[in-house]
Amino acid sequence: MSKTVVIFSTKGGVGNTLIATNLAVCLAEQRRRVALIDLDLQFGGDVAKMLNITVSKTIADIIPIIEQLDSRILGKYRVHHSSGVDILSAVSQPKQGKLIKPQFLKKFLSLLTEKYDYVVIDAEKKFSEELTAVFEQANLILLVTTPDILSIKQTNKAVQAIEALYLPLEMLKVVVNRAESIGAVRFSEIRKVLPAEIIANIPSSGRAVGLSVNRGIPVVVDESSDPVSEAIRDLANILTMEDMGRSPEKILPKQPSLAGSEEIRELKEKIHNRLIEKLDLEKLDLFSRSSLVGEAGDSAKAKRLRDKTERLIAHLLAEEKTGYPRELCQRLVKEIADESLGLGPLEDLLKDPEITEIMVNNKDQIYIEREGKLELTNKKFINNEQILHIIERIVAPLGRRIDESIPMVDARLADGSRVNAIISPLSLKGPMLTIRKFSHKRLSAEDFIALGSFTKEMGDFFRACVVGRKNIIISGGTGSGKTTLLNVFSSFIPEGERIITIEDSAELRLSQQHWGALEARMPNIEGKGAITLRDLLRNSLRMRPDRIIIGECRSGETLDMLQAMNTGHDGSLTTVHANSTRDVLSRLETYLIIQTSRMPDGSRKVICVSELTGIKENGNIVLEDIFIFRQKGIDKNRKVIGSFEPTGFLPTFIEELETKGIEVDRGRMFKKRVSMGDKKLPPTTPC
Repeated sequence: MSKTVVIFSTKGGVGNTLIATNLAVCLAEQRRRVALIDLDLQFGGDVAKMLNITVSKTIADIIPIIEQLDSRILGKYRVHHSSGVDILSAVSQPKQGKLIKPQFLKKFLSLLTEKYDYVVIDAEKKFSEELTAVFEQANLILLVTTPDILSIKQTNKAVQAIEALYLPLEMLKVVVNRAESIGAVRFSEIRKVLPAEIIANIPSSGRAVGLSVNRGIPVVVDESSDPVSEAIRDLANILTMEDMGRSPEKILPKQPSLAGSEEIRELKEKIHNRLIEKLDLEKLDLFSRSSLVGEAGDSAKAKRLRDKTERLIAHLLAEEKTGYPRELCQRLVKEIADESLGLGPLEDLLKDPEITEIMVNNKDQIYIEREGKLELTNKKFINNEQILHIIERIVAPLGRRIDESIPMVDARLADGSRVNAIISPLSLKGPMLTIRKFSHKRLSAEDFIALGSFTKEMGDFFRACVVGRKNIIISGGTGSGKTTLLNVFSSFIPEGERIITIEDSAELRLSQQHWGALEARMPNIEGKGAITLRDLLRNSLRMRPDRIIIGECRSGETLDMLQAMNTGHDGSLTTVHANSTRDVLSRLETYLIIQTSRMPDGSRKVICVSELTGIKENGNIVLEDIFIFRQKGIDKNRKVIGSFEPTGFLPTFIEELETKGIEVDRGRMFKKRVSMGDKKLPPTTPC
């Protein structure tokens, strides 16, 4: 198995190149295939000088051919030293350093590990994205220091910086160079200060080292019996686990399998409790609460808070000496930070653009909706108290509360996502949380046509109705896409008209400039100060609107909306919760009703478009279907098979649209196309 060893220090002159060069030679003496990389991205060349060789081609020259790189091509860019070590230099001049990017380094080093037993890297002396990429590819980081106060302080800072990268402390070892020289800080004192293990003490030997450098011959070859040579050879033996039978687990980072969920849960709880001791999480929580609902408005502060918390978590995790792999440590740091400052295991779900809804049943059950289908995730909360804490974090900045006296609450996140929470005593298995995510992608009519939600002919008809100021109600069940479709219909409204939108939770996003958005307000903690949709609708009539759009009519505002539609505010739009277009009539009477539905395969479609044409003397309502969706079956992939069909009924307002100059292709839009085999097929849902 190949190993990548990085020799690093933030301070110049401590002997990085000397140790890297001679260590590589010692490893090659053990018949190991060794590559030595000079990774100084600014100047380079020190390794070549140390070995008295000339480098004509560099790693930067490999960038254009990285995909074709093999042993034969690599041979043209490396210099083979008499010791058996292959040397590669990153750059020959400073401007080449800008060409070497982190992703290239990861790929290049990964290729080298396929060809060599050891890759020894003499790293640059500053933290950068490129250095981080190298660290992430490494098995071991040898941090070189000298026994003086300044160097030790710099080394301590370097350890902290490396820990902040979520690298396990076990993969970081210290090499003390020029140990026990005159006036040096004692080994025992160095060990107290540095948290990482000291793996080697290399004595001071100015004469032997100086002569070897001047001759261009490694000191382990030029002066093989010198104490410096012996110390470096001992270090090589440790790396190859041949040092007097020492257990490799004590030397190199442990790579255990992932721990069980209960062990991880206990560790996260322990780290979280220690985090509370180190930081004033109550003050941090006040800030994180307000940032969740969009009140803080300072992303820079949020980032600084997050960075500070993650650094501390990484340090606390390193102190536990778990021996977990780097990837698991990184994940734990993120998850604990999410739980301390954000929405815990829900953070990743909120960022996934394919997820439309998140449903928390209890600490061990988190479901999502993706492409209209429900999935149980592997995400879990530590306990039910954590769920309750997150609910409180969401609702508190909005002036609301949730407790036994008020066990239900509606709220929204900063991105507009709608939140509903319900707790004990109403919820018997623990706090329940439902988040309907706010879509960041604004869908168009063309998107709906491409998704099979309706046809182009239907889309053209809808556009004509909106432009022609027909009152439209979109009805459907929960999650059938009513609000998304309302957004599309709103985009048909011509520029220059004044639009007022009224919603419980703001979800509509209009592209028009002359748009006023109103949002209802829940009662405060004392149960006062509520502003309902009905209040906003009545007020909007005094705001000189050309169009009124209500997110969803439910109760008292229904009558007001009807009155507005019939008293000079035609062309208004709204949604209602109903299972069919006729079901709407028990609540509303209007001109055009569009029924949406979520199909068995998770797709959403407009399944019926109807016009209210009148009321008979006996009180019966006359409703004529214009378009229907006929489901004909399910294909082998469990997708719904069907077609959108005009019924042949010509809307009564067609001539009205045409007199307004709105083009309506009667033959293309409304001509009935029903084959003999389809005559007996009913629509998917009765209209």
